[in-house]
Amino acid sequence: MNENVVDILIYLYENYMDGDQPPPDDQHALRDDLAEVGFSQNEIDKAFSWLDELAKQIGQPPAPVHQANATRIFTEEENNRFDVDTRGLLIFLEQNEIINATGRELVIERALALESLYINVDDLKWIVLLVLMNQPGQESAFVRMENLVYNEMPLYLH
Repeated sequence: MNENVVDILIYLYENYMDGDQPPPDDQHALRDDLAEVGFSQNEIDKAFSWLDELAKQIGQPPAPVHQANATRIFTEEENNRFDVDTRGLLIFLEQNEIINATGRELVIERALALESLYINVDDLKWIVLLVLMNQPGQESAFVRMENLVYNEMPLYLH
């Protein structure tokens, strides 16, 4: 399921949010377009639900965040669903001020909402990009993240 929902999110971003082509005027036409491309109605519904939940959370007041020097301890579920590289990417993005602690928590919540057994680095990059795109005042971080999404080079050097 995860790949199909992420694939739909990527398709929407690349074809309507990042391109010159505006999306159809109503959601039904957009859903029809997605179905014509080959996505199942069930996965389309899940992707729209995922985006709706993201939009709702963006408008909510941020949860209290601990000091900048605090260490994020991942829960058992997060450790099971995010491998070391995926958790490392989250830490990297926060240390490089692409996301802040509040953004990190929103990214984690949206990743877990995919209901996938495993979230890989590439999927997480897209989730971060979509979260940043929906956060006011994050234009610079969004551009930096977009460069990371489309960059073929590794994010960090050892």
